[in-house]
Amino acid sequence: MKHTLVALAVLGLGASGAYAQEVVKLGTAAPLTGTQAHLGKDIENGVRLAIEEYNAKGVTLGGKKVKFEVQAEDDQADPKTATTVAQRLADSGVKGVIGHLNSGASIPASRIYNEAGLPQVSPASTNPKLTQQGFKGAFRTIANDVQQGQAIGRYAATKLGKRIALIDDRTAYGQGLADEVDKAVKAAGGTLTGREFTSDKATDFLAILTRIKAQNPDVIVYSGMDTQGGPMLKQIKQLGITAKFITGDGGCTGEIAKLAGDAIGANAFCTQPGLPLDKMPGGKDFNTRFKKRFNTDVQIYAPYSYDATAAIIEAMKAANSSDPAKYGPFISKVHFPGVIGTVAFDAKGDIKDGAVTVYQFKAGKWEAVQ
Repeated sequence: MKHTLVALAVLGLGASGAYAQEVVKLGTAAPLTGTQAHLGKDIENGVRLAIEEYNAKGVTLGGKKVKFEVQAEDDQADPKTATTVAQRLADSGVKGVIGHLNSGASIPASRIYNEAGLPQVSPASTNPKLTQQGFKGAFRTIANDVQQGQAIGRYAATKLGKRIALIDDRTAYGQGLADEVDKAVKAAGGTLTGREFTSDKATDFLAILTRIKAQNPDVIVYSGMDTQGGPMLKQIKQLGITAKFITGDGGCTGEIAKLAGDAIGANAFCTQPGLPLDKMPGGKDFNTRFKKRFNTDVQIYAPYSYDATAAIIEAMKAANSSDPAKYGPFISKVHFPGVIGTVAFDAKGDIKDGAVTVYQFKAGKWEAVQ
């Protein structure tokens, strides 16, 4: 009889221990397959690292110890798939979403998150429209395209040459960024020699580059992703075009250099919202932890997705709840030292004081120049 009571007591302790911990799921969505998977995985890894580190420290909400888990979804960098993925995340009971990579995916998905009352913090979508729709739960930890487009246009027209040709990939990201570049070039006293369009699936740019060659520009601005930027640089070289080349954050990666091969050189420039990783307040330490955990380098967005995850969890802690209706309003009030710098949002949901850095390709890598 004594043995039975002891066994029941042990079982009881085990049961109460198990029930005291509550699982809180956070969703993340980005392209995890296809040509942009390296960037999507970068976002997912940033989320995973944040969650693992918060779990290791221990978080208690409403008197219960919480264990965070990740539900990662592949949106394939496709607007239609993104809405399907957003609905799946909403239906599966996640308490918040970190994503998406592409503005063209984030914007349609944001409507679904809004209807479901789910906060969404994007670490990478830069199109201004994301936070201009009046959705209370939409935020981003990265500077938007107004800031980045102004930086590209101004740098191109004042430092690289007055005659500028513009190419965009017609996505929400590419077109939105190019529109801002267009305005900034003219404001800085530059001239647009022409504007050409491609797609985020294209591999052949010879027709548009031949037209651009005839315009004899000093600079080609490409607004799109590294997957197109690399082959484009090869074809620029093939046609004997000597114009300087500058692209935004979608092309500001190590991958563009691999794809371009010897066609990338000191005439190539790019911009990234935020500071260089080694200049971010928490960048060096984050890079060490990230490499140790995933055995790979940070691409671009991992620090932003880490801080996006932290913003959600810090808001939950402030509200003492993982209920989106309760903690959601606290995201706009967060103010903490993140990897990227101070994490705080303005009234629209944009990161406050979003910096933009210009890089030049030198000695086999991107080096910050401004």
